[in-house]
Amino acid sequence: MLIWVFRAIFALVVIGVLFVSVSSKAISESNDNTNFWALVFSGLGMATFVFLLDFLTPKKKLSALAGVFFGLLVGMLVSGALAPIVDMISESYKVEMLLPQAKSAIKWMMGICVCYLTISIVMRTKDDVRFVIPYVEFAKQTKGARPLVLDTSAIIDGRVADLCQSKLFDAPVVVPRFVLNELQLIADSADKLKRNRGRRGLDILNKMQSNPAMDVQIDDTLLPEVEEVKGVDQKLMMFSKACNGRLATTDYNLSKVALVREVDVVNINDLANSLKVVALPGEAMQVRVIKPGEEAEQGIGYLDDGTMVVVEGARNKIGRDVLISVTSSLQTSAGKMIFGKFEGFAQNSGPGPRRGPSRRPAGTRT
Repeated sequence: MLIWVFRAIFALVVIGVLFVSVSSKAISESNDNTNFWALVFSGLGMATFVFLLDFLTPKKKLSALAGVFFGLLVGMLVSGALAPIVDMISESYKVEMLLPQAKSAIKWMMGICVCYLTISIVMRTKDDVRFVIPYVEFAKQTKGARPLVLDTSAIIDGRVADLCQSKLFDAPVVVPRFVLNELQLIADSADKLKRNRGRRGLDILNKMQSNPAMDVQIDDTLLPEVEEVKGVDQKLMMFSKACNGRLATTDYNLSKVALVREVDVVNINDLANSLKVVALPGEAMQVRVIKPGEEAEQGIGYLDDGTMVVVEGARNKIGRDVLISVTSSLQTSAGKMIFGKFEGFAQNSGPGPRRGPSRRPAGTRT
């Protein structure tokens, strides 16, 4: 929107300067129309050329209004350097009849067009010209070329902490402020399951921050292109683009949309699937059955990281902690599922806080 306001102002300034120039006494009373047409064609021609050049150039995100001042400065310097060219052309190509007022107006039009073009280029390519003095940044030296931006699902999942600890991702980990706010809302939810997941995410994030081997940053930067969109998922994609980072998530739909939006995404589930981390058949674990399954005699439970566990023969054991024997597991880009068979009741299987697995199976998190 801001760039179109600037374009409208540019058009009004061009029309105003042309009108004032052709209405001047020296040009209007001149018997020769050369000055009039020279002004009209040169002014409108240059304005149309730079406008089309700007409009047809691939667009980039608007960043900061400071680019206007820098672009104006560059435009004035370039205009001053090009001004003698007008005099040279008028002396070389039979335009001695041009009045000084016409030459001055042409120089003004050229200066306006050059300033418009430089300001527009700077506003749309701010991130590519940071080597210029007004864009020098004094940022903390970070490891790796591109940061890893975490979303809420990746934090709650917890496996990203182990991945960073193992040095698989030698890059800074960035958590935007709006992701932390969403995590807090989940932790304050009235739903017990959501509340436990939110608190787990906060504990994992605190653990990552306290680990000296990890470079975890909470980013409070307010970027205009991020704030103008609604929804945490949309903000995550815009934020990842703005900081040239990679988005880490376990959300299947978010990862697909990010690929469509040309945002580099790291799906933790795809990574886990590549590493072949699964629960081995025959291993035992403990889980609380919280609802019936789709098939007869099935009960559904969840691990602390949100992994769904389907238990055969546990449909009538809702609300109790049971011991199961893993029969199979399924790992897809959408998440992980574990299938097991009821073996018996766990100790303290009545109502109360959920207990973790009695023995951690391969590929599951507690």
